[in-house]
Amino acid sequence: MSFTDAIINYRRYLKRRNYSPHTVKNYMNILKHFVLWLDVSLEKVCSKKILEYIEWQLDKQLLPKTINCHLNCIRCFYGYLGDEEGLRLQNPVKTGYCLRVPKPLPRHLKDEETDIFLKAMEGWRDKAMFMLMLRCGLRVEELSCLTLDAIDLLRQRLHIKSGKGGKGRIVYMSHDAAEAFSNYLKRRHAKGIKKVFLVEKGRCRGKPISVRGIQKRVEYYARKTGVKVSCHTLRHTMATQLLNAEAGLSTIQDLLGHGSIITTQRYCKISNLKVQRDYFTAIEKVARRQTEITVLEKGIEN
Repeated sequence: MSFTDAIINYRRYLKRRNYSPHTVKNYMNILKHFVLWLDVSLEKVCSKKILEYIEWQLDKQLLPKTINCHLNCIRCFYGYLGDEEGLRLQNPVKTGYCLRVPKPLPRHLKDEETDIFLKAMEGWRDKAMFMLMLRCGLRVEELSCLTLDAIDLLRQRLHIKSGKGGKGRIVYMSHDAAEAFSNYLKRRHAKGIKKVFLVEKGRCRGKPISVRGIQKRVEYYARKTGVKVSCHTLRHTMATQLLNAEAGLSTIQDLLGHGSIITTQRYCKISNLKVQRDYFTAIEKVARRQTEITVLEKGIEN
């Protein structure tokens, strides 16, 4: 089987499995670059060749996370060739080939930074967008794809129909987020467009705002205020604030749409006020007991 036929069949397979268009496009792009790099046929790709591919990517200064993404795609491709196409090939991508990836703590805004950022908002649309990200923990793609029929202002909740991995969930709006959202909807003049947030200026005025359009607005306010912030920072801030207000990890996991509780547990390492309070309460008891022992020893000596 030629590389071209194999990749076309694999693309159809991913579509049958209901992978998102974004994922399919990403997989095809990775395989395209892999094929262009290869100097051997499909059947002759071995583990040694994969190691050479890793070295080539490292020379290009690609991030370990990006390289691991490429390796996972190639591993899945060869798994497909064996399971679905019946080709007797040994998967050349071994599990141990993945690079170690640093795991920095999620960055969140401090209370004063959040206040500065929100006060800089210009217009009801921007305030509504970023209040939803800050109070509901929406991903930027989820915000961009939000539709009018997903909104329930009476119950103060949103239906995220297609989150990461195609998973839907219900999220709730705080009073201030619902107020900002309601004020925007009153001023939103666009009939027949289901997407909630629209471009307000330029040639694309009245059309749904894109993911990049939302990111540019965040970048604009970051420059304006001097606050280091991104769309995902707002999501991290919401999770951290809920944790510090002693919301349960399982609750935060459901609201953020995390597939694993392990992902949510990262926030415990950032700014867990409960851990802080427990530490000072316990350490004070330790110090008090140590003082009592010292006083007792001095009394015995005297």
